[in-house]
Amino acid sequence: MPALRSLKLTPWLPLLVIGICLGYALTVLTRLPWWTLFFTAAVWVGFGIKLRWGAPLNARYRPVWPWSLVPLSLLGIYIYLADSFGNVDLGAVFFHLQAGMAEHGGAGKMITAVIYTMSVIAVLASVTWITRHDQRWRLTERFVALLLLAANPMLYGLGQRSAAIVTDDGAWLDRRYVPPPTEDQTNAPNLLVMYLESIERTYSNELFGDAYADLTALGERGLVFEGIQQMENTGWTMAGMIASQCGVPLMPAGLLHDSQFEPISKVVPGVDCLGDVLAAQGYRLSYLGGASAQFAGKGLFYRGHQFNTVKGKEELSAQLNDPEYINSWGLYDDTLYDFTVDEIRRLSEEDDGPWAVVNLSIAGHAPNGFPSQTCLDRQGEFDGQDILYSVKCSASQARDLIERLEQEGLLENTLVVVLSDHLTMRVSVWDQLTTLDRDNTLIMLGTDITPLTVRRGATMLDVFPTILDAMDLPLSGNRAGLGASLLSSQPTLVETHGLEVLNERLREETALQHRLWEGLTPQRREPQASADQQVIETPADQADEVEIMR
Repeated sequence: MPALRSLKLTPWLPLLVIGICLGYALTVLTRLPWWTLFFTAAVWVGFGIKLRWGAPLNARYRPVWPWSLVPLSLLGIYIYLADSFGNVDLGAVFFHLQAGMAEHGGAGKMITAVIYTMSVIAVLASVTWITRHDQRWRLTERFVALLLLAANPMLYGLGQRSAAIVTDDGAWLDRRYVPPPTEDQTNAPNLLVMYLESIERTYSNELFGDAYADLTALGERGLVFEGIQQMENTGWTMAGMIASQCGVPLMPAGLLHDSQFEPISKVVPGVDCLGDVLAAQGYRLSYLGGASAQFAGKGLFYRGHQFNTVKGKEELSAQLNDPEYINSWGLYDDTLYDFTVDEIRRLSEEDDGPWAVVNLSIAGHAPNGFPSQTCLDRQGEFDGQDILYSVKCSASQARDLIERLEQEGLLENTLVVVLSDHLTMRVSVWDQLTTLDRDNTLIMLGTDITPLTVRRGATMLDVFPTILDAMDLPLSGNRAGLGASLLSSQPTLVETHGLEVLNERLREETALQHRLWEGLTPQRREPQASADQQVIETPADQADEVEIMR
């Protein structure tokens, strides 16, 4: 047959390309096993042959461009994001575009992106070929295009937010914002905050063996907080840091940014965060991170919120004894923690008031992690895929650092906070993780800390006031930002309203977004409320407002 002899005329190749990509999309968006890709492709090609797609008996060729090309491209972007990160967070995409993606460690992701791009182009070419050769496809694919647009979760989220802005006053969260304390506190403790990249408390489940065991051992002599869920706009590193240090979700500047063709120059300048509070108390502040401080605005955030020392990959790698001992993201954790010990020694020797050090590890970074040589020597060979190997490495090195500092007497009168920056993204045990009730790690250690496990309905927003409360810094109504201290009886927003309500309100919020980016956004004119206007809220809202205003 001519159709089999001519690549230009045969439908076999475009059918196969579409079938394989359709099968792959199903395995990404569902929990179907990988082999269903081939089953789906076979079924698709079988239907295509049976129905003579691309080669109908009364074929009439027309050089048309399918309506579905754009919807298919957008769906390809969504599938790539879902495959790379597990949960697609548009806020993260927008923020990284504006805050900067220089010096990232995602070389592997770039290769994957190229493969995805080539695959999407192949699908678009295949759909175009079949549509031009089959009038049945020309009649139906425009309806498929509308279906693809309506079913794309990425576009659904944008549409939901746009509609909500029109129907709501957009200030529900902003009305609940409480500024952090400004009163002086004498004899406040030093502070060490250790962010463990993606090391959520869910790894303590028996499904994951002893991967979390060293953090469990640390928790046995400190305060362990359970039930810290992940609110939207807190699910990536900068968002997790801002939520836990400022008590607010990271709403990207977006179109509010007054200079759209330049990167942002400040990160959430409109709110006071942990650095601002401690600087006012006379603290000397240092941030040390294994990855670049230029990536995602980390340096801008810490310098803009009064940290004296901010060092990332560029600054620290210049001090390495072995310049080759580095990974695609930055420094390994054993190196980072050596620098952390040096920094705490320096601050302790200066004896010029209290200090606070924040560091961010890298060993648990999805998808496979970056275990250090210390862990390879201790744990044996790493297969390059098993995230539990990297989780165990991260946990053991965090414990080693704390015990090392204790042995040197560097943690006297010091509050140590060990926490995850966010829940992990897609990793080798993703299917097991997503069947569980997931929560973040939060452990506090110190001389005055009594071992205890506290289970509360909370988010990372509540970490900020909890740290301040643990440091005996005065709070207004046991609140700061949008959070409530988990050491108090003050109900959190999750306990009062539930996580789904918070996420829905966040999509509607505009006032809080303006507050976060005050100084970088155009000035708003606040509407003048007339005497006969009133705000109608539910009894739960009214009760919450009264509690906040105390």
